[in-house]
Amino acid sequence: MPIDLIARATGHATRVAVVDSRGQHSYSDLLTSSGSVAAALLRGAGDLNEARVAFLVPPGFDYAATQWGVWRAGGIAVPLAVSHPSGELAHVLDDTDPTAIVSHPSFEARIHEAAEPRGIPVVLTSELNGTEPGVLPDVAEQRRAMILYTSGTTGKPKGVVSTHTQIRAQVTSLVDAWEWTAEDRVILTLPLHHVHGIINVLTCALWSGACCDVLSGFDARETWAHLMDRTVTLFMAVPTMYRRLISAWDEANSGDRAAMSAACSRLRLMVSGSAALPVTVLQRWLEVSGQVLLERYGMTEIGMALANPLHGERAPGTVGTPLPGVEARVVDQEMRDVAAGTPGELLIRGPNVFLEYWRRPQDTAAAFHDGWFKTGDIVVVKEGCYRILGRGSVDIIKTGGYKVSALEIEEAVRSLPGVRECAVVGVPDPDWGERVCVAIESVAGATLTLDDVRQRTRDRLAPYKIPKDLKVVTALPRNALGKVTKPAVAALFARDSGT
Repeated sequence: MPIDLIARATGHATRVAVVDSRGQHSYSDLLTSSGSVAAALLRGAGDLNEARVAFLVPPGFDYAATQWGVWRAGGIAVPLAVSHPSGELAHVLDDTDPTAIVSHPSFEARIHEAAEPRGIPVVLTSELNGTEPGVLPDVAEQRRAMILYTSGTTGKPKGVVSTHTQIRAQVTSLVDAWEWTAEDRVILTLPLHHVHGIINVLTCALWSGACCDVLSGFDARETWAHLMDRTVTLFMAVPTMYRRLISAWDEANSGDRAAMSAACSRLRLMVSGSAALPVTVLQRWLEVSGQVLLERYGMTEIGMALANPLHGERAPGTVGTPLPGVEARVVDQEMRDVAAGTPGELLIRGPNVFLEYWRRPQDTAAAFHDGWFKTGDIVVVKEGCYRILGRGSVDIIKTGGYKVSALEIEEAVRSLPGVRECAVVGVPDPDWGERVCVAIESVAGATLTLDDVRQRTRDRLAPYKIPKDLKVVTALPRNALGKVTKPAVAALFARDSGT
């Protein structure tokens, strides 16, 4: 029995599936090319039987054909980050022990540097075309399908294993909630080694028979040009991207601004995720585009779990309610349900939840409580909507006997003149337990002091929430999705304090 995603593509054979720098590619092209990839990987064998196949391929048609080819051969797809040097790729290769690596020719030197010492064969995408598929294996939906790695914002990245069934659940939940159809057209500017780009954009589009316009990466001006040039219906990005789009709009002349804003009005949905969306960015984007961004919540382990509604009011600063098929609970440290309005840890249950951490049975067991996945995120539910207060280990700061949300403090600091972006962390302190520290990217020409920040936030923050230390930095440390890596920020202050 073919995988549902592949089977559905046969019904859209003549439609355009992917548009990239090489042109248009139909669903029929995708089926043919992925069949060739599968045959080349099988090399006469009947089934890969969940062997891992890593691939280093830039976003575009070749990426989709490679991913589908691994699946059709019965393998587990392990997408590698094109932004990572060979040294960082080594962790994933050592952890997954793939039987082969598929690489785009442009990455051949880099991947050989990591693959050769490990004896892993490398196959170039240019060598995979034209192989006759022959008979491909039946792949049960319960099989392991993909290993994605956590962002590593709170520790060493772990391999998150999802089955075809779990991927289908993640995709169909979003297709249902966001009403995807074959008439949709979406722009992909996100990296394709994280769930946001792989599931929310590429796989939802291909499941629906829609068209995915793949850009080589994110560039604000190029993205604006594409929005104005194409009949796009959906766009999904992270808050950092929206900030850059706003900056590009601000720098444009009045005529171009009008055209840019008009282009946004044609879209039926614009989504923000992967990091907390500052209310100031949501409000500014509304002014620029006329669109109220839909904020949602997800993780590598669960796909998407919560979202504001497609139709109806979207509450600023919240991530909405559980998506179709998803259950959510908020609990205290003893795993008891808390009352509405009381902060607690978010637990998620449903067919979307991952199978296991790759080769980490203890970590897998520790991640669950009675079948519920422990997200590690602290939330509060008010009027039915979930608000993320931060990660328990990173964004909840225990200072002077109080628990405070780093995200709340960031929102206050971000509104100050001269602040482009900021990150708040707690650093061990003998008097306070943890002291509240803020790192700031300032606007060009702006001068900010700790006194400035403390004085200007007094009317918005309780005294124990006001930052006690400040660093102005050229750029905050971020991962591939633009998410700030809090441990690296904390290290800036810890070095000065000797902790």
